Amino acid sequence: MKSCKRESRISGVFFDAPAKVREIESLEKLVNQPDFWNDQKNSQKILQRRKWLEDQVAVDARLKQADDDIAAYFELAREGEPVEAEITAELSTLENMLSSVETEMLLGGENDRLNAIVTIHPGAGGTESQDWAQMLLRMYLRWAERHGFRTEMLDLQDGEEAGIKSATFTVTGEAAYGLLASEIGVHRLVRISPFDANKRRHTSFASVFVSPEIDEAIEIKIEEKDLRIDTFRSTGAGGQHVNTTDSAIRITHFPSGIVVTCQNERSQHKNRDVAFKVLRSKLYELELEKRREESQKQEDAKLDIGFGSQIRSYVLHPYRMVKDHRTKMEVGDADRVLDGDLDKFMKAYLLAKRDRSVKTAT
Repeated sequence: MKSCKRESRISGVFFDAPAKVREIESLEKLVNQPDFWNDQKNSQKILQRRKWLEDQVAVDARLKQADDDIAAYFELAREGEPVEAEITAELSTLENMLSSVETEMLLGGENDRLNAIVTIHPGAGGTESQDWAQMLLRMYLRWAERHGFRTEMLDLQDGEEAGIKSATFTVTGEAAYGLLASEIGVHRLVRISPFDANKRRHTSFASVFVSPEIDEAIEIKIEEKDLRIDTFRSTGAGGQHVNTTDSAIRITHFPSGIVVTCQNERSQHKNRDVAFKVLRSKLYELELEKRREESQKQEDAKLDIGFGSQIRSYVLHPYRMVKDHRTKMEVGDADRVLDGDLDKFMKAYLLAKRDRSVKTAT
């Protein structure tokens, strides 16, 4: 029981609940101002910050309550009550909460707290890879749902027979980028193809790129002469994600080769604004990547996650397992992973990233 109390005190120091409560109270005063909604973007940031603070205070309270409950059960056990099952369940709950706290402590990067922009592209292989890209899209949308994050589809291109040719969407939530940055790279799927009449085993690839949704206060210089802006009619299957007017926007940035598309909004003006926001975020991430490459030694580069790196394999035949090649993390329940349970992989990546930083510093 001593170890449980020690963990509880440590979490209390980390969360500093009284300071967070004071900040919540100051934010409440801002929210109650008559002109609070005059600046929509700033208002959303304040509300997002308030929610994060409230979540932290709630976690701190749950840790203290779990510690008290375990202490009470141990007291009952000393009195001869049969409470072993209850103690085991409470310890498991506390362990899960402490694991989440540890992940929280690992998110200390410059952009880790920002929202994320995620892009998925299938590799070579036609329908097989396009179907795999759609499976990844579903996986990330389910992951976001599990965490209570909001997602918005910016661009979705359907495949001819099945799957998708590409997808770009935002994930809005505290530290969405810091968590999803672990997913950058190439994802490999091994399975019996549902599109092969001979039921042969196929290997498919799809790439995932994640950039932070940067604040507009950060200046990214974009020259008009470096751009080509095209308008076009959506060629998707329709539905809630795309429109059927000539308001879709495609922006090509010649120096970087980056192409962004937005067709989610009915207004061409809105699509243009969103496309520029995505372009700015991708250019910002590209610049950060260049700086990282310049500052890191060759030895550390082996552990970096580049866009072309194969980072994870999802094997559905002849056995079922998901393995991350960077951290060696393995999970046997592949279906659960594909349903959005990615937290173990994300935490393992963050731990490896921290250890690499410590090694570099020493």
